[in-house]
Amino acid sequence: MKEKRGRILWIDNVISELKPYVRFLAYEGYDVSLTDNAEEGIDLLKDWMYDAVLLNPEIPTQNGNQLLSHIRREDAHIPIVLITDEGENGARLHASLHEADEVLFRPGSPKQLAAALTFLLEKETMREAHTPQAYANDFQRQHAGVRPPILLHEQNAPTSKQPQRSTWHEWVDTYVHLVEWELKLDALQNADELKAIHAIEQREANIAFADYIQNTYTHWLAGEDSPTLSVDVFYKSVLPQIQAGKQVLFVIIDCMRLDQWLKIEPMLYPMFHITKDYYYSIVPTATRYARNAIFSGLFPLELVERHPELCRDESREAPASPEPQISTNRYEKELMRLQLERHGILLKPPPHYFKIFDARGEKHYLDWLTEVQQISLAALVVDFLDMLTHTRSEVAVLQQLIPDEAAFRTLIQAWFQHSSLYRMLRMVAERGITVVLTSDHGSVLCQNAAKISSRHKLTAGLRFKEGKNIQCAPEASMLIKNPAAYQLPGEAEGKHYIAAKEEHYFVYEPQFKDYQERFLGSFQHGGISLEEMILPCVVLEPKTKHR
Repeated sequence: MKEKRGRILWIDNVISELKPYVRFLAYEGYDVSLTDNAEEGIDLLKDWMYDAVLLNPEIPTQNGNQLLSHIRREDAHIPIVLITDEGENGARLHASLHEADEVLFRPGSPKQLAAALTFLLEKETMREAHTPQAYANDFQRQHAGVRPPILLHEQNAPTSKQPQRSTWHEWVDTYVHLVEWELKLDALQNADELKAIHAIEQREANIAFADYIQNTYTHWLAGEDSPTLSVDVFYKSVLPQIQAGKQVLFVIIDCMRLDQWLKIEPMLYPMFHITKDYYYSIVPTATRYARNAIFSGLFPLELVERHPELCRDESREAPASPEPQISTNRYEKELMRLQLERHGILLKPPPHYFKIFDARGEKHYLDWLTEVQQISLAALVVDFLDMLTHTRSEVAVLQQLIPDEAAFRTLIQAWFQHSSLYRMLRMVAERGITVVLTSDHGSVLCQNAAKISSRHKLTAGLRFKEGKNIQCAPEASMLIKNPAAYQLPGEAEGKHYIAAKEEHYFVYEPQFKDYQERFLGSFQHGGISLEEMILPCVVLEPKTKHR
């Protein structure tokens, strides 16, 4: 007999057939309490501590209610395995309604039952025990010729070195891989050392990525093996859906990162077939540039040259603000119309554009979506994440609520589940409307203040600035002295741009200590990092079309 593994309550009306199973479970280390009476089973569950319940869901209680409902009221979280000879659809219905963890169909082998129990009861322990080695093995595969990471308490832990990556495809794969591991590590309870190692891996990847962007970005703009950029998103992802004759909802969730999308994505599986791709935000990764580039299909310099009246900048210097108060995104509807016109597309009914700032806007858009009979293209900008990102820096209670990236992901997941946006997506899925969903840029958790100075006034912003004679350490920033090479306006005026790398943020010398402390650990955007630049772009095809 093996060591004790758990105490099991088994409620079934065919006890005479269960002896081989009970003997095998006892041999495997399980202590089994067996009853064929629903009320006795409920009493046992009240009087004793059990690790799992095996249950025939068809056993009635005296009042005729489902036994499974009774068990869930007594213990909302105990693992439950349904053992039934009922049809598969009925059993799955029971399982889904009452959150049973597994369904086994008779006749099944004792070994199959024991395996199901072992998985349910020991999966958390196994995950905690085996994830560090799995991480080390994966690290070794990803870093050819580089030793795998050693836990921090071990002697002579090596300094990790990121392998060289020469293409934008490889950097997408690297970032996706890092994010997937980050989400796996979120689920672990006792993995502080492993999470610390992964944070080092992410930091070093960002250092290498910033160097890659600094060396490669202008080559992309010259047409040399360029990835999909902000200016390409509408043309490559939205127009093909329109040209296929579909009704299209184009959603931009401002400031949404890949890791946050991956927390949202599973909630959409029941409604949509999801095709996922990635693109790179242009530099600077700020709303005023990146989102205008999406709607116009033009780089900032092209936009200024072609449509100067649509990119007036009314921003004012505001040193304490993480982002200038701008109005340069108020022409997005017109920019989208002009892009459609350039491609020779005339839509009937005309395209619709809306931006959601608050609950009032959500209600207004829901009402419109409910009443409208037919759409050609509806563009929707959702500003909640961007506003939350900036507000967190200013509100102490939000800093406590969102102390780190894992907490931010969890909060975004909860927001989306109860949001009007989720209701809208369910609504359009039922109506067979195709959704293209993306972000204009991400954000990065700022950890290192970098001193910046100039004899002239610079624009506000913690991750990028514009102005003349800008001075900052090159390891913390990318200084753009030739804006035209980056498709940015202002070369004739002698204007330069500077974008923060990795986790840095800009602080002026006279205010350094105060603003270093104020914005340490804040989420910002505008600079160069994996989190800000590599973004998901997904097509959601309603499953109703395929029924």
